[in-house]
Amino acid sequence: RQLLRELYSEQQLLEQMTWFWFNHFNVHQGKRDIRLLLSDYQDRALRPHALGSFRHMLGAVARHPAMLRYLDNDQNAVRAINENYARELLELHTMGVDGGYSQRDVQELARVLTGFGVRVDPDPPKIAPRFEPLYRRDGLFEFHPARHDFSDKQLLGRTIRGRGADELDEVLDLLVAQPATARFVSRKLAVYFLSDQPPPAVVDAMATAFQRTKGDIPSTLRPMLRSPAFLAAEAPKFKDPHRYLLSSLRAGFEQRELQNAQPLQNWLRRLGQGLYDKQTPDGYPLTSEAWNSPGQMTLRFEIARQIGGGAAALYRPEGTTGPVPLPDLKVLRARVEPTLAMSTRDALAQTTSPQQWLTLWLSSPDFMYL
Repeated sequence: RQLLRELYSEQQLLEQMTWFWFNHFNVHQGKRDIRLLLSDYQDRALRPHALGSFRHMLGAVARHPAMLRYLDNDQNAVRAINENYARELLELHTMGVDGGYSQRDVQELARVLTGFGVRVDPDPPKIAPRFEPLYRRDGLFEFHPARHDFSDKQLLGRTIRGRGADELDEVLDLLVAQPATARFVSRKLAVYFLSDQPPPAVVDAMATAFQRTKGDIPSTLRPMLRSPAFLAAEAPKFKDPHRYLLSSLRAGFEQRELQNAQPLQNWLRRLGQGLYDKQTPDGYPLTSEAWNSPGQMTLRFEIARQIGGGAAALYRPEGTTGPVPLPDLKVLRARVEPTLAMSTRDALAQTTSPQQWLTLWLSSPDFMYL
């Protein structure tokens, strides 16, 4: 954790990891009433564990109404099995599509997940006396034992004894212990932080740390952060729209308080990475091929002109009109220009105003990479 804090500020680190895990455990705001659940999902299921235990986060996600609604597990019952969440729990959240599980494992996991759902009614349901000790409720989350399949299950070669809600914790422990999970999660972290094709040796070291610590996230990241590849300049990481826009605003306006976030959300949507807006459970792509098309670059250049012009819609105080002056860029120029490619420096030298300089820098190939 200390090593991470030496490389990122506390707030930057929290933003990076919370965004990564939301994308990993993606839900879409437009489905049913999920928009009302998003802040609680992010603040209770993801943020507290973003630099902690993957296993604890996995359990918090599995019991959160946003995920149970999104992947239809609130409709999963003993006589009406729904496999949606079980399939994505294996394919996208833990072991990966090539993780070695079978369709039978998906079916058995779906049976484990029967009865895990959502209850909006503040009053508990009426259930048979024999089920009352097994009923569980936490806010909107509900485990309804009358909807659960109490027979034994066979999952990844292990017999899961049918007994109620505790089956899920046994299964999540089993999934986190799988080598496929360690490798899948480690490689995804390496792709996000390091490169589209991270060195296999780095991923192997991360996966080993993940298994040794049972999914401790800082321990998993440490081999990557200490690897020569992490600080190597020859393989920079292309920025996705989220990183591009936030780094653009920090570059020119880091000390200025945001007055209106709506234009930023509109830009993200136009660039294809709208906030909470990925409809499918796989989350937004992490590799450059998804974000470096000519159309994407054209939009970025257009947005760079707006930001370079002062981004008035973002920073104009309410009730005022007219342009918003740029901050003094002298210190920024002195720090940035020596790090740029000679062609970029030559182009910037021909600018005649701070607005032109900032616009051109935000449009440059140098700025498109971390």
